[in-house]
Amino acid sequence: MAGFTLLPSRLLACSSRALPHRLHHHAKMILRCKMSSSSSLTHSITLPSQPNEPVLISATSGISSSDFRDAIDSSLFRNWLRNLESETGILADGSMTLKQVLIQGVDMFGKRIGFLKFKADIFDKETGQKVPGIVFARGPAVAVLILLESDGETYAVLTEQVRVPTGKIVLELPAGMLDVDKGDFVGTAVREVEEEISIKLKKEDMVDLTAFLDPSTGYWIFPSPGGCDEEMSVFLYRGQVEKETIRQLQGKETGLREHGEFIKVRLIPYRELWRKTADAKVLMSIGLYEMAQREGLVSSH
Repeated sequence: MAGFTLLPSRLLACSSRALPHRLHHHAKMILRCKMSSSSSLTHSITLPSQPNEPVLISATSGISSSDFRDAIDSSLFRNWLRNLESETGILADGSMTLKQVLIQGVDMFGKRIGFLKFKADIFDKETGQKVPGIVFARGPAVAVLILLESDGETYAVLTEQVRVPTGKIVLELPAGMLDVDKGDFVGTAVREVEEEISIKLKKEDMVDLTAFLDPSTGYWIFPSPGGCDEEMSVFLYRGQVEKETIRQLQGKETGLREHGEFIKVRLIPYRELWRKTADAKVLMSIGLYEMAQREGLVSSH
């Protein structure tokens, strides 16, 4: 089948992450920064939207000075600031102001920050009330809905993964985090599929389902905007395979074990998919795919 290769279980591509072209439309932000000379970890920045109201950034005890500096310089934090300043951002119309940020947690993925937790004090100017501002920052992500047709049945390819935060083993779409500082966005989706289920796809066969959203959305989905900054794009891949390929994939163990990934591939008939998992990525992808078909944006076959 064109665009589809089943890889040996240990043949996994190395992954450089990507900056989606959609982030480039944000205006560049000039920050005037001053590091405190005292022993406490504090930092001051000035945002273009509130030039006369500097923002104090501090850290809780237990955060090292190097982690504090890395957090402020990280793509996660800079992207969050860009979103505040964007056309649909919280600070865009001047009705709210960012007073201070408290860095509470920094988790490293190798040499880069993977997760960042902080509290932002944002106030409504008219009422003086503070809006909820606890942020778990993990940045952009990508997921892929893979549909394989064989002998008249269409199967969705899912991954069975250990998810400690839920305390459960979860069936979900192949997905991965994006490093917004480098790389190729669509290529990241392809590499995540290779890593998680050992299937090699061609970039030209991928359909960006989130690209069909209204421009006001930024062409992103926010899975949990009340507490997490994660912006997700969902891609679609469809193809035809022999029944033997379905058999080979079902239950296949894969993933990067050296990175703690213990993954099994599961194939679910598409007609049953919506009720077989609680993974939000799966349910979102079904909604996007079905609506795109109804609007004639993707074919029914």
